[in-house]
Parts: sequence; C-alpha cells; structure tokens
Amino acid sequence: MALNILRDSPMVAPAEPPESTMIKSELIARLAEENPHLTQRDIERVVGVVLEQMIVALEQGGRVELRGFGALSVRARDARSGRNPRTGEPVDVQAKHVPFFKSGKELRERLNAD
Repeated sequence: MALNILRDSPMVAPAEPPESTMIKSELIARLAEENPHLTQRDIERVVGVVLEQMIVALEQGGRVELRGFGALSVRARDARSGRNPRTGEPVDVQAKHVPFFKSGKELRERLNAD
C-alpha cells in the first residue's frame, strides 16, 4: 500500500514559513498540534516505528516508496582510491552501501511552482 503524503495531508500550506531544517522532535511536535486527539507519546511511537521499518526495508535491500514524495533505495559504491585532503596522500576507500533518495513528481512540481 502506498500513501500519497502530499495529496493526503490535511495541511495544505504551512501557516508560517518553515525553518530551513526540521528535526524529528519538531516533526513530532507539529503532528501533535495537528492531531490533539493523539498523545505525544503515541505520535513519538508511530514516527519511531515508521522510521525503523523504513530502515529495516533498506537493510534488507528493499526500496521505500512514498507516493508523491519520493523513493529511498540503497546503492553500492565500489572501492576506490582517494586522497587525504590534509596531506594529499593517497588512501584506499572501501566499498560501501549508501542510501539514495529520488524525489517524486508531485514533490518536484510543488517545489518548483511559481
């Protein structure tokens, strides 16, 4: 089941311009304001479970898609040779997996609306 975050959101536009960064506690506080029938503890639990399930899905090599918002996946980075920026000395960088985010069409359109 995919949730269209942007379309299904009860909040059409923020009452005031958002700050440049929103941290998890601020998200929880805003959700608590918009949902007075839920306790802060319940909202914290839900946000924690959602984020944990996203992490588990990515750990298992899956993809997390939030329709209208975007998709998270994992990409493999090959081992490579790099340089220590301080000394200029060559260093070996090991292969690793990194999270990758691709924004959804609706998010891109809203960000670029004039």
